[in-house]
Amino acid sequence: MRALLVVNPQATATSAAGRDVIAHALASDVKLDVVETSYRGHAADAAAEAAHDGFDLVVAHGGDGTVNEVVNGLLSDGVRDDVPMLGVVPGGSANVFARALGLPVDPVEATHRLLQAIEAGASRRVGLGRADDRWFTFNAGLGWDADVVAGVERHRVKKATPMLYARMAATSYFKLDHGHPKLTVHLPDGEPETGLHLAFVSNTDPWTYLGERPLRINPGSSFEDGLGVFALRNVGVPTVVKHVWQILRPGGSPQGGNLLRRDDVEWIRVTCAEPVRLQVDGDLLGERTDVRFMSVPAALSVAV
Repeated sequence: MRALLVVNPQATATSAAGRDVIAHALASDVKLDVVETSYRGHAADAAAEAAHDGFDLVVAHGGDGTVNEVVNGLLSDGVRDDVPMLGVVPGGSANVFARALGLPVDPVEATHRLLQAIEAGASRRVGLGRADDRWFTFNAGLGWDADVVAGVERHRVKKATPMLYARMAATSYFKLDHGHPKLTVHLPDGEPETGLHLAFVSNTDPWTYLGERPLRINPGSSFEDGLGVFALRNVGVPTVVKHVWQILRPGGSPQGGNLLRRDDVEWIRVTCAEPVRLQVDGDLLGERTDVRFMSVPAALSVAV
């Protein structure tokens, strides 16, 4: 088996010694090449080249941003049967995709699990989402959450801590234009929903993590179903506190009169009166006024 290990040396939980251990362990079972990323998009370029060169497996070692880039590189020519299998060795702070798959967050344990999967030929076909031409694995959003991502990127040194995310969430909240909702959500089976302040899109559950605590905005979402949408008509303090409590509460299922929430939909289109920020898998993509989100079933094979 030919495998490529794509390493982000800037990821939160990676180190030179740890990367050497992981590479040595993988090289004992596969014919391994290693690429350390050095620029934005490098992981996607390396994965696309591996797909074209007939590799069997591409392993992403880094955070969710590295995984997202690798996925976009693997699927740069679309969903095909000959796309290499994806392996994940977490190295970030949240590692949402890996956790949603039930993988260990410890890199050494995750490498051991990956080697077991390679030996057993064990894999899982997962559905993915697309935001226009960009693939995402677990979430995307327009508005508040993208503003939080932008704030974290401005203030982080290396590690994006839960405290930093919480601080940026509070800061971004008070900058929201509470009186002028900008978003309209279009769904397959109804009239457009206007007057919305934010729109979160889920490809699986949970939406993300705050430290060890899962945040569940669409608990019915999974890699085997369509997309979920969570959008608010009101961002006043009582509404926001209510829904934050719901998504943090174990077993909670967000609901309320100011909430538009749907699970398992084929597509979601969000249009905006003014440009708002868009993020996918925690990666900021700039500002948009019109985004179409698509569910793509069984898009990629992952070693588990």
